[in-house]
Amino acid sequence: MAKSLNRVTLIGHLGRDPELKHTSGGTAVANFTLATNDRYKDKDGNWQDRTEWHNITCWARLAEIASEYLKKGRAVYVEGSLRTHSWDDKQSGPKRYQTYVSATDLVLLGGDRGEGTSGSSRESDAENFPGDEPEFASADSASADSADPFPF
Repeated sequence: MAKSLNRVTLIGHLGRDPELKHTSGGTAVANFTLATNDRYKDKDGNWQDRTEWHNITCWARLAEIASEYLKKGRAVYVEGSLRTHSWDDKQSGPKRYQTYVSATDLVLLGGDRGEGTSGSSRESDAENFPGDEPEFASADSASADSADPFPF
């Protein structure tokens, strides 16, 4: 069988502060969203910005580091792999899925966006991201407090 590769490398800005929780076994888990921007020319030749939101999950010591040092707006390099979590929706019945990046490495880049020291040469990076930041999907959609894809 041929080898395969599941690797994700992202550089972006945090959409919210990491949320630190612990599993029943005591393992730290931190969840946050990361925004990446892309520029392209539309059919009329005008520059358009596109923002993609990524759900990031860190485990163990990396989760504790993320919780301590990462804040909303902070530029960060994230490396990891794609994972998909599934659960049965208790309200509507069908099986639900959420894909996220399980981080294996974080590198803090520059200062936060408010300080303007992200090191980026693109002027549009200093602007706010268009659109609203999505929330993590939840196994218990009825509870606004449980925006965590892991039902521990």
